[in-house]
Amino acid sequence: MFFDNWMGLLRVVIIGTLAYTALVLLLRVTGKRTLSKMNAFDLVVTVALGSTLATVLLSEDVALAEGVVAFTLLVLLQYAITWLSVRSDRVRSLVKAEPCLLLRDGHFLHEAMRRERVTEDEVQAAARAQGIASLDDVAAAVLETDGSLSVIRRASSPVLP
Repeated sequence: MFFDNWMGLLRVVIIGTLAYTALVLLLRVTGKRTLSKMNAFDLVVTVALGSTLATVLLSEDVALAEGVVAFTLLVLLQYAITWLSVRSDRVRSLVKAEPCLLLRDGHFLHEAMRRERVTEDEVQAAARAQGIASLDDVAAAVLETDGSLSVIRRASSPVLP
């Protein structure tokens, strides 16, 4: 079906605007950490917020108030997890990954790379992205807790333009 009626479109515009405004205000009040990409739980919250927004927009069975309550619940749960992880080593170890060294002094650490499912090409691409032409110029490459690769240049290596 291509078009049902104008009321459906008007509902999406009105509810969408209100839901989006509520979500932006909630995220603004709760701070930057709510949508950070520091660990897997942060990603889950981001995806869940997007999914909830889509459901509120497109499903006439879900009221705006229910959507706002769902947004609030997700944000408060994220806040609780981050609050607890800052204060408890046990919670932190459950929800946060540790950074993993993948390359040291230009040499790949193959066991760590297998365990983290990272290829040599991905490490080389991360080095090139930072202007490093040769892995001999790399002191370390680290898979960070958010899944990004950090490449640390040797102190004596030149920087490419």
